[in-house]
Amino acid sequence: MQAWSDEQRHAGRRLALVPTMGALHDGHLRLLEVARGHGDVVVASIFVNPLQFDQRHDFESYPRPVDDDLGRCRAANVDAAYVPTAAAMYPVGFETHVEPGSLAEPMEGAMRAGHFRGVATVVAKLLNAVRPHAALFGQKDYQQLAVIRRMVRDLDMGVEIISVATVREPDGLALSSRNRRLSTEDRAAAIAVPRALEAVRRAYHHGEHDGQRLAAVAEAAIAAEPRARLEYVQVADADTLAPIPVVLGPAVVALAVWFGDVRLIDNMLLRNDPKWSDV
Repeated sequence: MQAWSDEQRHAGRRLALVPTMGALHDGHLRLLEVARGHGDVVVASIFVNPLQFDQRHDFESYPRPVDDDLGRCRAANVDAAYVPTAAAMYPVGFETHVEPGSLAEPMEGAMRAGHFRGVATVVAKLLNAVRPHAALFGQKDYQQLAVIRRMVRDLDMGVEIISVATVREPDGLALSSRNRRLSTEDRAAAIAVPRALEAVRRAYHHGEHDGQRLAAVAEAAIAAEPRARLEYVQVADADTLAPIPVVLGPAVVALAVWFGDVRLIDNMLLRNDPKWSDV
């Protein structure tokens, strides 16, 4: 991978990377489409990273349709696919990890011990292997995006991190590889997640700026769906991810909800423009 990337760089080509864990869906294809505008050559990485899973059964049940994924990459005119094995990424004796800071502590970090340590480590390794000029990530994993941006900045990696708006189903559910694990009943119930975010957006633009009350709006919307089990909802500063009592500037509303044994996350940015929304 490094040798191929060096050849492209020496030829004066700009490289754009889309890191994925496979099970590619239209959200990933959108990332690949946008990547074409940020690079002369596009690389997709496919690797289910064991370091970022806090529950073994979640890692083992994660879908891995590699042949189908490679077919989708070819159809999207991806120039190279990097598909390392776990043994190649973490050989015997591997012991160095990237430890993120305060951005990794709330929300997902509070619920999934070591998750962002695993994310930061694998992304650092992928960036070192592919050596891209730019890497693209979806806004659905907002906290992950923030952690990676900080890592790249703090460690002088010289990679442009580009965010791409969340791609959603017609009913508003954010596209995720985990969606395919939902039962028919839970898939129907899962629209409670975008409905909760939309309820917060409406409340905010009708003048409610108290962080706790906005969170309560989301909680009530999730509670109205009997198949949903809320893990957390947080209204936080869009830059620091620290909880905020009153929304006076850009903020993010993030939540995690269980449907059966499937855990879905989503978020929405709150800004002062009442017509603006990322959903």
